[in-house]
Amino acid sequence: MMNGAGKSDSAIVAGKPTNKAGQPGAEPVERRAEAKGNASQQSTRRAQDRVSVSQALERIRQAARERKKERFTSLFHHLSIELLRLAFFALKREAAPGVDGLIWHDYEADLDRRIEDLHARVHRGAYRALPSRRRYIPKADGQQRPLAVAALEDKIVQGAACVVLNAIYEEDFLGFSYGFRPKRSPHDALDALMYGIYSTKVNYIFDADLRRFFDSVSQQWLIRFLKHRIADRRMIHLIQKWLQAGVLEDGVLTVSDTGTGQGSVISPLLANVYLHYVFDLWANRWRHREATGDVIIVRYADDFIVGFEHESDARRFWTAVRNRLEEFSLSLHPDKTRLIQFGRFAADRRAQRGLGKPETFNFLGFTFICSTGRNGKFLVKRKTRRDRLRAKLKQVKEEIRQRRHRPIPEQGKWLKQVLTGYFAYYAVQTNGRTLLAFRYRIIDFWRRSLLRRSQKDRTNWERITKLVKDFLPPVKTLHPSPLDRFVVKHPRWEPSARIGPARICAGGAQ
Repeated sequence: MMNGAGKSDSAIVAGKPTNKAGQPGAEPVERRAEAKGNASQQSTRRAQDRVSVSQALERIRQAARERKKERFTSLFHHLSIELLRLAFFALKREAAPGVDGLIWHDYEADLDRRIEDLHARVHRGAYRALPSRRRYIPKADGQQRPLAVAALEDKIVQGAACVVLNAIYEEDFLGFSYGFRPKRSPHDALDALMYGIYSTKVNYIFDADLRRFFDSVSQQWLIRFLKHRIADRRMIHLIQKWLQAGVLEDGVLTVSDTGTGQGSVISPLLANVYLHYVFDLWANRWRHREATGDVIIVRYADDFIVGFEHESDARRFWTAVRNRLEEFSLSLHPDKTRLIQFGRFAADRRAQRGLGKPETFNFLGFTFICSTGRNGKFLVKRKTRRDRLRAKLKQVKEEIRQRRHRPIPEQGKWLKQVLTGYFAYYAVQTNGRTLLAFRYRIIDFWRRSLLRRSQKDRTNWERITKLVKDFLPPVKTLHPSPLDRFVVKHPRWEPSARIGPARICAGGAQ
């Protein structure tokens, strides 16, 4: 029925999504160590692949945009050799191998033959998804986050499938959904939240977190949701292969009918589809039909913030969303879900009741604080979360200790990368003091590490100051005002971006 197309080449995504907004774009391509002629031919071919894929998918996106209830019956043939090749080059090159033991550089050595063979197996039904390898990474609170590391070929096929499915679902997803979506970053979500707090009558914040979301997703419900838009049986069967492949840990294979395997390439998209039907559409309808005052919603993956004008709306929503989630095997985290008084009147109202300062809440690595600016007007301050700051300092301190006897210029270049990456995310307005403290602690770690290189070392603050000047970047705000940036990116409101009880604004983006 539909043989068409959807995303531009900038939306060709495959590897594990980066921290940057949900736009898991392809990483810069490194040149292979081969003849210049071959490298040039490869680059040219990849450019041609992008054009071919973009043209092939454009009709899907157009159909999805114009016919919201269309079910697509012919998608599988879009998993072409060109798309599989682009999906491969979008993978993270140094990613940990799956159960197959293959790494990116080994696969690239014979890429054309391998991609053609993979394409043939996928289309004749001989492709088999391998179990994911269980891996744990530390969380800021000291716990371990379980990840599912897929085999390399599974990552390639999943990446290609994501591109095809994104052509449809990017036309369906609502504007307040930001997590792991093309051309949307965590800072886009933060800007939207700041804009909503400043521009609407937000007096209460409902800070919600889903308990073990990626492990709790009902695969049965997920497939039913996918079938609302996808009638191509082969595409559905391919997704079921990944869901049912299981996880291998300590030689034991575990297969479950719940969960999407956090860490796999396609998992973020499937999670967004699940929450689109379970939460987004429902919450958008609730605030239009049930709310008596203004309501704002910002969701990033399984974390969402809802702002309310009236406390009664907030408490009714809390009860309603809890019941809604339970219908689909999800639950709110009891320790991370709460309702607080927050906004331009929070300080005065709490003072009248003999309470302390307004409570704060955390979102996407920042702590949001009610404050006042130098002009005496209401100001929302954003500071780096304390637990995230401590975890990062602990990590850097240990790494500095490991690099203690490396050449000083090498240490300086590495620390420059650390600070540059940290500032790239956290260097927002009102966070300057925290950044200065972070930089000072890094410098002090470096000084103490150099002192321990030798008992005769005489590294003092004068010498470390010169090294800092040579290598480390200064603290400066890298992100513009969230209000200004939001208005520039979204000059007009979309329906459902912000609501009151009797008005709906039309226009651009949420």
